[in-house]
Amino acid sequence: MLDETLTYALIKLMKAHRNQLAAALVPLGLHVGQELLLNQLWREDGLTQGELIARLGVEPPTVTKTLQRLERGGIVYRAPDPDRPRVGRVYLTDTGKALREPVEGIWKQLDEDLQRGFTAEERELLARFLRATPDFHC
Repeated sequence: MLDETLTYALIKLMKAHRNQLAAALVPLGLHVGQELLLNQLWREDGLTQGELIARLGVEPPTVTKTLQRLERGGIVYRAPDPDRPRVGRVYLTDTGKALREPVEGIWKQLDEDLQRGFTAEERELLARFLRATPDFHC
């Protein structure tokens, strides 16, 4: 039966985790996934849309739509590259920069919630298993 498989349990866990993340991001005016794009800009502001697509491993329309929403929210803005005017770069506004700490706090809390009740050894083992999974990219 499918509901007895590890895959089923993992999907169920992922959905619950995503729902918790979505609820936590609402007060910040963010949708799930937007924080992943913002994280790239927190690491290196001024990336091109192509660089964001490559780093996130998503389809171009996904990044386009996400950037449009973030622009409307005053979180990012786009400007031409000073050296290559045909190339657009994405920059954080002050509002976007200020979201870093609360978003990182949410992710840290979700990590703590996910691992609650695990021993240190179990936490390490879980992390090792997840990072050893094929196609795991972080």
